[in-house]
Amino acid sequence: MNTSDPQLLVSTDWLAAHLDAPDIRILDASWHMPDSGRDATGEYSAAHIPGAHFFDVDEISDTGSSLPHMAPPTEKFVARLRAKGIGDGHRVVVYDTLGLFSAARVWWLFRLFGKRDVAVLDGGLPKWLAEGRPVEDGAPTPRDRHFTARRDASLVRDVTQVAASAKLGAPQIVDARAPERFRGEVPEPRPGLRPGHIPGARNVHFKAVLNPDGTMKSTEDLRAVFEAAGVDVGKPVITSCGSGVTAAILNLALERLGNRGHALYDGSWAEWGAYPDLKVERG
Repeated sequence: MNTSDPQLLVSTDWLAAHLDAPDIRILDASWHMPDSGRDATGEYSAAHIPGAHFFDVDEISDTGSSLPHMAPPTEKFVARLRAKGIGDGHRVVVYDTLGLFSAARVWWLFRLFGKRDVAVLDGGLPKWLAEGRPVEDGAPTPRDRHFTARRDASLVRDVTQVAASAKLGAPQIVDARAPERFRGEVPEPRPGLRPGHIPGARNVHFKAVLNPDGTMKSTEDLRAVFEAAGVDVGKPVITSCGSGVTAAILNLALERLGNRGHALYDGSWAEWGAYPDLKVERG
C-alpha cells in the first residue's frame, strides 16, 4: 500500500498480497482514445489480473447524452456494480492497461457516488506484467451484492458552473490536455471542436504528474508540478480535459495533496469546444 496515502493508491506488492482477500474487488477500467486502434474489452478477455471484472467506461455512462461517457445516473451505476459482485463493505482496486490513465476516471466515479473505499493500482497492468505477476482470461462469476450510493454533487461541475468560474476567476480551472492542444496549436482529435482552452485556465498535462513507469509522482513532486503551472493547491480547483477521463488523474493528484475542494468538469472540451457562444483562448 502506498505510504503517502493508503486510501488512494496501492502498489502491485500490496495487491499481490491481498489478491485473495474476501473484501477486495478488482476492476479493469481500461479505456482508449477512439483513434488508438486498441480494444479494451478484447484485451481484458485475453489477459487481466486474477478476479478482475471489466468496467466499460463508455457503457457505464449516461448513454442518453450526446457527450462521450458522461457520469451515469445513480441507478445505472448501482445496477452495473451490483451485477459485478461489488457491494457495501468491499474495498475496490481499479487499474488500467496504460499504467495510470482511465483508472482515475473510475476512481472519481466511485467517489461521485459516495464510495470512498476505492484505490487505484499504481502503475497499473504494465507494472504488474513487468514484475511477472499472474494474469488470467475469461471473466469471473459474480454474486449480486447490495450497493449503497449517494451522489456527491460537489465533485462534478457542468458547463454553466464552469462558465461562471471562468468569468469570476475562481475556482481555478486546470486543463489536463497536452500543451499543444491547450494552446490551440493542433487540431482536436474529436471533429468539430475549436482549438484552444477555457479562458483563464491553467495547463497541467496529466503526464506531468506521472513517472515514466506510469506510477504517480511523490506528493513533493506533485506540488511542484502544480505550482510551476500557477495552481494554488490549497484552493478549490475544477479539472478539465478532452472528455473527462484524464482530468480525473489531476483530481487524484490533488486529493493526494490534501485538496478536498476539487471537482471535475464532466463535459470538458468535448462540450466547451463545440459551442461557438463560449469564449476560447489560444496561446
